[in-house]
Amino acid sequence: VVPRCENAHMLLAELVSTTDRVGATSSRLAKIEALADLLTQAEPSEIAAVMGLLLAAPRQGKLGVGWRGIAALDITHTESPTLSVLDVDRALDSLAATSGSGSTSARSSILGELASRATAPEWDFLVRAMLGELRTGALSGVLLDAIARASDRAPATVRRAAMLSGDLGETARIALTGDVGDLDAVGLQVGRPVLPMLAATAPTPSAALEITGEASVEYKLDGARIQVHRHGDEVGVYTRSLADVTHRVPELVEIVRALPVTDVILDGETLSLDEDGGPRPFQETMSRFGAEVSRELVLRPWFFDVLHVDGRDLIDEPLSVRLAELERVAGDWRMPGIVTDDAEAAERLSREALAAGHEGVVVKAIDAPYAAGRRGKSWVKVKPVLTFDLVVLGAEWGSGRRRGWLSNLHLGARDPEGEFGEPGGFVMVGKTFKGLTDELLRWQTAEFPAHESHRTASTVFLRPEVVVEIAIDGVQRSPRYPGGIALRFARVKGYRTDKTAVEADTIQTLRSLLHA
Repeated sequence: VVPRCENAHMLLAELVSTTDRVGATSSRLAKIEALADLLTQAEPSEIAAVMGLLLAAPRQGKLGVGWRGIAALDITHTESPTLSVLDVDRALDSLAATSGSGSTSARSSILGELASRATAPEWDFLVRAMLGELRTGALSGVLLDAIARASDRAPATVRRAAMLSGDLGETARIALTGDVGDLDAVGLQVGRPVLPMLAATAPTPSAALEITGEASVEYKLDGARIQVHRHGDEVGVYTRSLADVTHRVPELVEIVRALPVTDVILDGETLSLDEDGGPRPFQETMSRFGAEVSRELVLRPWFFDVLHVDGRDLIDEPLSVRLAELERVAGDWRMPGIVTDDAEAAERLSREALAAGHEGVVVKAIDAPYAAGRRGKSWVKVKPVLTFDLVVLGAEWGSGRRRGWLSNLHLGARDPEGEFGEPGGFVMVGKTFKGLTDELLRWQTAEFPAHESHRTASTVFLRPEVVVEIAIDGVQRSPRYPGGIALRFARVKGYRTDKTAVEADTIQTLRSLLHA
């Protein structure tokens, strides 16, 4: 038990202790109980900050903090925990508000002071929380159940309030401090983004139809998820993470303003097409959300759902009703698809989508409501899995329940011609910890030291000898790695002890996916 500071504010050490407990157990119930106990101890003024840190999504949004700036700090940590959650929250406020000339130096000063007031475990937690890299198992679904447990509210009521507000921190505050009816009062509101509905996966369209029954089978684009709200002439465009990017996408705003409707909430995707009408790489689409507006790259929307039309909420209506309204208000901008229960028709549409350069299809039960923020079986995505044999260049020591095991892998592709380094060398293309079972973690922790070239406090670097099969969804352009690309959604399939490093896939093969 971590003692409270004199002013009775929650100590950061209490969060660290709780996330360690959550990360160390595979029991969902134990995770919920630990988080619920933490939330019941939080003061009303601390709840939003606590939730933001638990989710590795600070309530302040972008902080202007990166690995490079953090690594450059010269830190001497304190030995005893005295830093409160509100102390951290105030420091993050200062980071978020820092901009303009001298901002880099100012951020370093703020980070340095914060780091010096933190113990080493607290600073490790804060770094991962600020960079969005906490891996404790405290996912949003577990936190929602913890909010329900801590507030003695019905889980379904908490979940619905969270999906309609799009804000777990605000949902926790209402549940823990408000009256019983306050959660019920949270409704769909034009102009306030909601958590998007998510899809499960299946290997084929036929297998997906077996899950959904009669369904709308629609193209799955390699684009950016968007949610668009319109009230009169006011239009808001939001990303999958609910970030407001309206000012970045004026062409989408113009399209939605021209629709035959006054109030509407639309769900869809956007991407840019090349000169031949094919989809440009995902990274090029995403660049529009993080840079000044450039008319050289024009985005186009494809809408696949509608949640509200002119005073009428549709999220509880079946998809068949929503699609009829979508056709009426956004017919020219609808996602291509068919309604069918015929497996061959679904397979045919999937082949058509792939031939057009898209990812595959999404199969959606025609009678299902819109379950915002949920990944159920009503929506099932189907896209080909790409696998490559890569070389392990290093592995980072794990944290939480993976403490003491080598976990996060550094992955490299072969460069036979030396296009990006020495001929016959290897080029780093990404990292992953996904797909690693306890058995694989044990194996690599025992095996990797035999291939060690050198190490740091956090990472064991290997000679390029161990081959691992990696599944990916594709690649994207990235200046982070010397080969100019990074893997998308990489996960471990298994180690290929039957292969040597000279049989690994090449950087040139991976780069060719940019143009596939």
